[in-house]
Amino acid sequence: MADLSINLAGIQSPNPFWLASAPPTNTGYQVQRAFEAGWGGAVWKTLGEPIINTSSRFAAVHFGGQRVAGFNNIELISDRPLEVNLREIAETKKRFPDRAVVASLMVEPRREKWHEIVKKVEAVGVDGLELNFGCPHGMAERGMGAASGQQPDLVELQTMWVKEVATTPVIVKLTPNITDITATARAAVRGGADAISLINTINSLAGVDLDSWNTVPHVGGKGAHGGYCGPAVKPIALNMVAECARHLEVGVPISGIGGISDWRDTAEFLLMGATGVQVCTAAMHHGFRIVEDMIDGLNDYLDAKGLRSVAELVGQTVPKYSDWGNLDLNYKVVARINRDICINCNKCHIACEDTSHQCIDMLTDPSGAYLEVVEEDCVGCNLCSIVCPVDGAIEMVELASDQAPVTWNERQSAIAVLQSVRNQSTKEAIS
Repeated sequence: MADLSINLAGIQSPNPFWLASAPPTNTGYQVQRAFEAGWGGAVWKTLGEPIINTSSRFAAVHFGGQRVAGFNNIELISDRPLEVNLREIAETKKRFPDRAVVASLMVEPRREKWHEIVKKVEAVGVDGLELNFGCPHGMAERGMGAASGQQPDLVELQTMWVKEVATTPVIVKLTPNITDITATARAAVRGGADAISLINTINSLAGVDLDSWNTVPHVGGKGAHGGYCGPAVKPIALNMVAECARHLEVGVPISGIGGISDWRDTAEFLLMGATGVQVCTAAMHHGFRIVEDMIDGLNDYLDAKGLRSVAELVGQTVPKYSDWGNLDLNYKVVARINRDICINCNKCHIACEDTSHQCIDMLTDPSGAYLEVVEEDCVGCNLCSIVCPVDGAIEMVELASDQAPVTWNERQSAIAVLQSVRNQSTKEAIS
């Protein structure tokens, strides 16, 4: 079995599976149940000045028969007294000394407030701190959470304040509700962050009840935007993790968050640069024992790949992730249909004919009707293979090319050089 233990900026845990700061980590009872199930760490539900939460606070988006494809909440930080949380953190750490216990913190942007809460939580033995600069609702309206996290200067300044007194590693949790996630990631690093975590939830409204016309959820007939998470946000989170992982000015460990539901999702986040992951929605949907399958699955995957530790997986795909301008314009794939497997449902033909490049013909021969790709017209968009309901019926095949690889950036550079030569020749001719 491979070694699943991780070290995230000095925070050690027996496996990369942590619970994110959220309802599942609201109490010592819950966190201890999670550790009994096998979770390697937990980020305690965000601590600060206790607030009042609303009644009716969750909603979900179900899609295509899948329950909880997306999850929305308008819940805020912990509504339990700080002293109670601190006592339970100490009890939990004493009972599970080998598990990572990280305190998520959020206070108003004042130096003395940060100093005060950091000293209190570190006094009870936490392994690290996570600064919540991501919560998009409720707290943001009070100048905290995403209100701070959307301003790089405030991210940098508040991280610096924390680092002035912190003795444990500091993780900065980033909001996705921003144009460039690397702007705040770099600000966190300038402020001294030992690691970053991302993404927090995305601004959202789950839906509207078409009978009552109330928002979903609603509180006495009134609604508000909330935070969106769950499987639906995974592609957004994975991209933002990748952007930070490949940015030379970030360069700190990453805790990946966003739509992680199983070991496969975990492996993808690790390949894109995360050292470990945090999970919330999947645990809320299925319970803490999902971690058993996550551990077994990741172990089996690493064994199959011949890897001795989970650390060998981290960042392996990052060098393959680039900008569009660096992609080979001469690379060519086409679709090919396996007539032995195809069930002639015509989904590929309809999709291609109506919304793509009209390169799948409906033909007949003595054996009956069949579908065939006109390869010279196929642009390799993958749409037909995506809509096909039968695995293996459509394969995207790479074609050999007699042209050297060339990118858009290279073409633009060549054009610029040619234009410069022409301009120089014109000047010489005039002179």
